[in-house]
Amino acid sequence: MENKHIKNESITGRDVDFAKWYTDVCRKAELMDYSSVKGFIIYRPYGYAIWEQIQNYLNRKFKQTGHQNVYMPLVIPESLFNKEKEHVEGFAPETLIATQGGKEKLEERLIIRPTSEVLFCEHYAKIVSSYRDLPKKYNQWCSVIRWEKTTRPFLRGAEFLWQEGHTVHASEYEARQETLQILEIYRLLGEELLAIPFLTGRKTDKEKFAGAMETYGIEALMHDGKSLQSGTSHYFGTGFAEAFNIKFQDRDNILKPVHQTSWGVSTRLIGSIIMVHGDDNGLVLPPHVAPIQIIIVPIQMSKPGVLESARLLKDELAKAGFRVELDDSDQTPGWKFAEYEMKGVPLRLELGPRDIENNVLVAASRNDRSKVTINRPDVVNTASQLLETIQTSMLEKARQHLHQHIIEVHNIDELLSAVETGYAKAMWCGERACEDLIKERSSATSRVMPFDQLSFQETCSICGKKAKKVIYFAKAY
Repeated sequence: MENKHIKNESITGRDVDFAKWYTDVCRKAELMDYSSVKGFIIYRPYGYAIWEQIQNYLNRKFKQTGHQNVYMPLVIPESLFNKEKEHVEGFAPETLIATQGGKEKLEERLIIRPTSEVLFCEHYAKIVSSYRDLPKKYNQWCSVIRWEKTTRPFLRGAEFLWQEGHTVHASEYEARQETLQILEIYRLLGEELLAIPFLTGRKTDKEKFAGAMETYGIEALMHDGKSLQSGTSHYFGTGFAEAFNIKFQDRDNILKPVHQTSWGVSTRLIGSIIMVHGDDNGLVLPPHVAPIQIIIVPIQMSKPGVLESARLLKDELAKAGFRVELDDSDQTPGWKFAEYEMKGVPLRLELGPRDIENNVLVAASRNDRSKVTINRPDVVNTASQLLETIQTSMLEKARQHLHQHIIEVHNIDELLSAVETGYAKAMWCGERACEDLIKERSSATSRVMPFDQLSFQETCSICGKKAKKVIYFAKAY
């Protein structure tokens, strides 16, 4: 049975103005607020709770794979930051620099971390001396500062929250395996927690991380056809190790540089959840990541037994492990329905005098706004089944959207047309000039070269020369 619902007029329509819709949802679903400094946002409890679910998932995965959480300092001495030339050139335009401490000018300027490679390198150089010390697999949860000119909540900010993993290994093989293992963890994060099917693959040399030999990424397709880089995993080789003198005595008694990786995802993932799943009524949260999985709304709350029954229901569901809340405020049921639709709560349970009399509940799913009547004694099992159905259907809907917006292109005109609505799957000669031309003509960029390199034509879709790689182009956030 469909629930007839009037659109929440306080949110701009997605297809009217997607950027305005996005900021409306961020503010009105109480995910964040703006601070007095441009680009620095306040993570409100509901927004931060989504981040906590992501943290919990990844911490479990990282611990299963032998990683340990650490914390590095917020500031980096400028001389240390300057040690790796390519890395410095990549981040120098975005750095925030401290020049004064108290009332005294600092003898050496301090970089507020834009990323922590150099701090981990300095530390590893001190604690690694033998093959017995390897591997070291560290991760930290922190914030970083990138002095961005154009900012948007969660997607691009002067400060954002993230995890950054940094590992050192005895061999190239181990480090490469680490890089790809983390990429797979990120892919599973998308499918299992966020209901987002990521495109995965290797970045081109133009798009790779400053200082990396190889960068791999996860890309998500937003409702408006743009791609969002949602995480990266980098193989550094021995470049940083040589710059920072991170060496170990191997089993053959020869002193060798370590092989290194770095990888991270950030609160950009919250932006991807909003833009992949949201609708004109606000957020639509996958149950696995939702801070509140079930909201209980009592109907005719003042009638005898209604509130008591609702509280018993909440206790039963909480004991069964659900993240559940009861709204017993004096707002009307209609207001509550709209509020929790705005916040994207996956499942709403309605309970009124007639439901209590018949020993039933009404369950409304946020993703498709369908309603079913369920038996009160079966509530735990039925709620679990409904939430899993919602999670699965949201992933499948996002997967269909992705596949419908990947267009195989055979020439530049087809490519320029395809990137207006999604991904252009092209053959590429490997020349940067072709990447530059596409960006100049359309603002689209190369996103990833997929692992499945099944060629579909012999010539480059852009210049007509001999093709070497399958590659995806798209406009991106």
